[in-house]
Amino acid sequence: MDDASFDALRLDNQLCFPLYACAREVVRRYKPFLDAIGLTYTQYVTMLVLWERPRLTSKAIGDRLHLDSGTLTPVLKRLDEKGLVTRALDSMDKRNLMVALTDAGRALRDRAADIPARLDACLPLTVGEAAALHGLLRKLLNGMEP
Repeated sequence: MDDASFDALRLDNQLCFPLYACAREVVRRYKPFLDAIGLTYTQYVTMLVLWERPRLTSKAIGDRLHLDSGTLTPVLKRLDEKGLVTRALDSMDKRNLMVALTDAGRALRDRAADIPARLDACLPLTVGEAAALHGLLRKLLNGMEP
């Protein structure tokens, strides 16, 4: 077989690699902004969910973030230790762990409000390009959901 028959295996021909590399780079760009408010990236996206809906089950948070409980549980524990959320069994259904924002968690939103704009300023995309990319990534993610 000639090398042309293996073109599909070239790194430059993989969709997964630029997605992976860009995701890592974007998360790296978030780091200084998140360090300033004391959050990791995973803690930040968890807080984004809770800033939208201040009281949810851990399962609902995991579903929204596409995270399994093994990944999410330590994140929620750490946010609880920081005083940003509380965790308690649902009084109506003890199988559900309810997560709720604290006053400190709500207040942190004010400190995080400028992070999206600051990150946008670090990216080499126009507003239109960013919107188009976001739309394509949403389409891809939604199309892969079970």
